[in-house]
Amino acid sequence: MPRRKIREKNIRKITKVGGKSYAVTLPVDIVRRWRWKEKQKVVLEINERKRIITIRDWKKKSKNS
Repeated sequence: MPRRKIREKNIRKITKVGGKSYAVTLPVDIVRRWRWKEKQKVVLEINERKRIITIRDWKKKSKNS
């Protein structure tokens, strides 16, 4: 599979997974840099007004928080 051009690196397609879900792939270099793993929990922050989805690492809340 040919490598993407630098300017197209962050352009991704939405793919259908199963019957009711959709997925977007993440660049492998980002996943490795942030040391994310398969099946790791992430949080989606959704801004309906601006139509922006932000993905961030999920952190378990401690009992002292």
